[in-house]
Amino acid sequence: MKKAINKIKNYFSTNFEVLAATIIFIGILVAGIDFYKAIILMLEFIVIMEVVKMISDFIKKETLRLRYVIDIFIIFLIRDVIILTTNKNRDYFDITFLLFVIFVFFMFRILAIKFSPGIIKISKDTVIEYDDDRPNKTIHTTKESNSNE
Repeated sequence: MKKAINKIKNYFSTNFEVLAATIIFIGILVAGIDFYKAIILMLEFIVIMEVVKMISDFIKKETLRLRYVIDIFIIFLIRDVIILTTNKNRDYFDITFLLFVIFVFFMFRILAIKFSPGIIKISKDTVIEYDDDRPNKTIHTTKESNSNE
């Protein structure tokens, strides 16, 4: 019995998100909240967390990352899609439009990551990274080595 309890304790100590999800699910069952309302509240919580992360990053680094702003909009739009799909009087045009907007924001997110000013490729073997907090910026060079030598 002790061995099984230790296995469970070890599992939850390394996978705390499973424990958090279990506690939230039990809380939803005890409170008697409808599941879709709980999902909406959790998505709103995630939006608030992303806004706080964006503001703290702005205060620390004095730069606003486009990726955080796009993430906030994507999560907020996903929340709206969930609200519209759980509504009894569904308007499929609105749902389709929001899904299209989410797709566009995902494209913007991919472009924001791909063309981020944090990493600049000069050539095939030289990359300059600007995302560290150290005053000395690093230049990483990689040379192709021939295995025949």
